[in-house]
Amino acid sequence: MNILDRYLLKSLAANYLIALAVMMSLYVLLDLFFNVDEFTEEGGSVMAVAGDIVTYYGPNLFRYFAQLSGVITLFACMTTVTRFRRTNELTAMLASGISLYRVAVPVVGFGIFTTAVWVVDVELAIPNVAPKLARDHEDVRGGKTYGVWFLEDKNGALLSAQEFDPDTGSLKHVLILMRDEDGTAQSAIEAERADWEEIDGHPDGGKYVLTRGVLRSRSETAEGVERKAVRSYESNLPPGRILQRQSSQWVEFLGSAQLADLMDQDMPRPIKMAVQQARHQRFAAPLVNLVLLLLGLPFMLNRDPGTILTDAGKCLAVCGTCFAVTFLSHAAVSSDSFSALPAWLPIIIFAPVAVVMIDRIRT
Repeated sequence: MNILDRYLLKSLAANYLIALAVMMSLYVLLDLFFNVDEFTEEGGSVMAVAGDIVTYYGPNLFRYFAQLSGVITLFACMTTVTRFRRTNELTAMLASGISLYRVAVPVVGFGIFTTAVWVVDVELAIPNVAPKLARDHEDVRGGKTYGVWFLEDKNGALLSAQEFDPDTGSLKHVLILMRDEDGTAQSAIEAERADWEEIDGHPDGGKYVLTRGVLRSRSETAEGVERKAVRSYESNLPPGRILQRQSSQWVEFLGSAQLADLMDQDMPRPIKMAVQQARHQRFAAPLVNLVLLLLGLPFMLNRDPGTILTDAGKCLAVCGTCFAVTFLSHAAVSSDSFSALPAWLPIIIFAPVAVVMIDRIRT
């Protein structure tokens, strides 16, 4: 790393922090503008509402960063190179015998570093705050109760409850259907209430302590149904995970290891397809961010300061198209045979374009 590299990286870091602060703030302000009534509908004090806003948007910053990371990196890098070009510093570098490709090395290296930060965010940070990300705007404090229906756990059982209280983690009027390998119900546990209890060293975290729990199963010795009292039920569905499962985006909040575990479980076809697509997107998204940077870089690596606005417009059009295709492909529904296509489609389309454009840089 020479003096030029350090100079470029220092400018990149400063512009990245500025872009990060501006874009994240705009994201939060726009979301708050459309949902501020959700925070104020309970009629709390100004301090209480402000506390709810901070409580909600604090964890969601990790999700917003995951969505905007590629755009933030692109903006920071393009701003840095544009400033060098406007002040004729690129011309000075070329006059000293430095190739534009050599100038691009620290820029691309910085993009790889920010991509690594994205990986840490989606693999470590987001799974740890997933229960908080699953909350709605109007349920920041977790006081809302609602039904839970047929959530599958590690045993293949289906957990249902008429009421789930995220604040206390309790379930009321619980029904747990125990199934065999073919999915046929063999027995059922009914309970008036279930409260989660952590167990140190337990592989799945703990168990539900049942109030008036009854196990109903087919009697092998006599006709009818056999009843037996049961006091607890071990599960890998703690309250936080139940809250996460209730969210339509719960698959996106999981880490790669959790997604791999889900693939080994027997799940309905729509959920299995969602998990498959989420796994492909987890590997494709970092590459899409790099492709986005490589698409924009050739427009700015130009020694002519007089065409900056024209080149910036072209950069915005091409990179915006790539971002739009990426966004639309995430919402696409594909068959089992093509579950990987939505995630990899932006790379298939735009990676060759980026290679051709970089090869045509005049240096």
